[in-house]
Amino acid sequence: MAGDGRLGGVFQPHNGQCHLNDNGSYNGRAYDYPSVGHVSRVLQDNNIQLIFAVTEDIYPAYKALSALIPQSVVGVLKNDSSNVVDLISEAYGNLSSTLVLEQEGAPKELDVSYKSTCKGNQADSEWKEKGVCQGIKHEQIAFNVRLNASACLKEPQTFRIKMQGINEEVKITVHTECHCDCGVPEKASKHCSSTGTLSCGVCSCDEGHLGQRCECVQQSDADSIINMLASCRPDNSSLVCSRHGTCECGKCVCHGHYSGKFCECDDNSCEYHNNHLCNGKGRCKCGTCHCTEGYTGSACECSPSQDKCMNDKGLCSGQGKCTCNRCQCNEGFKGEHCSAFTDECMLLKGCVGCHVEAGTPDTKVCAVECLNATVSCLDGTHELRCTYEATMSYDVKLDDGKIVLRYADLPRSVDKTTLIIGISVSSIIFIGIIIIIIYRCLLELYDIREYQNFVKAQKQTEWKEVQNPLFKGATTTVYNPLHVKDEIEKEHSE
Repeated sequence: MAGDGRLGGVFQPHNGQCHLNDNGSYNGRAYDYPSVGHVSRVLQDNNIQLIFAVTEDIYPAYKALSALIPQSVVGVLKNDSSNVVDLISEAYGNLSSTLVLEQEGAPKELDVSYKSTCKGNQADSEWKEKGVCQGIKHEQIAFNVRLNASACLKEPQTFRIKMQGINEEVKITVHTECHCDCGVPEKASKHCSSTGTLSCGVCSCDEGHLGQRCECVQQSDADSIINMLASCRPDNSSLVCSRHGTCECGKCVCHGHYSGKFCECDDNSCEYHNNHLCNGKGRCKCGTCHCTEGYTGSACECSPSQDKCMNDKGLCSGQGKCTCNRCQCNEGFKGEHCSAFTDECMLLKGCVGCHVEAGTPDTKVCAVECLNATVSCLDGTHELRCTYEATMSYDVKLDDGKIVLRYADLPRSVDKTTLIIGISVSSIIFIGIIIIIIYRCLLELYDIREYQNFVKAQKQTEWKEVQNPLFKGATTTVYNPLHVKDEIEKEHSE
């Protein structure tokens, strides 16, 4: 690709000509390789639809390349190339079923957009840069083309609209009419304060007058001009019309989305909600959203509807208020519809204590602590969800948005402190015994191993008799040399 030739010292860009010899080898040593965009343009100019038949290992790379070249497809070729015909047939079918309409040579002042009516006579909802229809098989389709001129063309301009892959095109010549016939100018028009000429809806003021309707007398002395400009700013240190408008006749004419006496208000600076200014449910005025009827909030985000606050137990389960179509739960409640307790045991613990001290389930006695709950005392002993000072048990429920409290005596049980101490001491003793047993077992194993090593060493020991070189015996033998001589002579004579 383009740029690779620089590694070999070739800096001249490709000239767009073919440089393959008769054997298909590249012999253009004077030019760099073409870029992907260059190849794409040549293919489009010659209405060539490119099909890549590649092996599976390089398929991802060519898939990415195909996305950059219009009207091109890529398929996986088997190792023995047995599917090449099927591959080409399938690729051509995909190419022929996709139609792309585009323009070439349109001037920059002209914006060309398309709406496609493909299968089912369903037209695009928006204007697009290209007209595209896919999956077309022997069907009639339609394209709407819109031309929008952003400026007047000095002379007629011609451009082409063509279908990719088809050697046919439509030439369109466009010229713009920028000088409209506004009729006869009206001199001394009342619309222009009788001091100007109305032409094409615009006042052309007589000399000495100015303003959109020529309502102002042009001041010539410096003091009058200074006074006029001073009326267009709040103080001398401020900019004229806050730099967001022009001062005409001592009044600010604001530009764009600015308003106010001195154009100090930005009517586009309000909060956004759901990607819309003032949630699309109000009007922004000087940085504040003025919501339509029923909507509230700084960005008109609060809907008057209360459907998300309702459930089978009523509005917010009777334990909250609906704000911005969301439940704001009372203290002690939570959930989308305030249908759950944050901590039911703590919520009415004071209520249970009050009834225990009063000795009666009368709700009037403990109305403040019980939060208007329905209180009942159960007969006998019960072990409910919550406990009070290890003597009472109770639970709290919601029934049709009303709080229901039940309490009863706890069943008598073993003192938990004594039970915990007993279990702790027993556990310590048991763990100590286990540790001693393990220690004795390990010690016994160690002794057995040492004894076995001792026996093995005894069997492998071999004892040898070694004389002490320093030892001298108690018996000394001395020979008579004369006697020895006689013995030798006797032996020789024999």
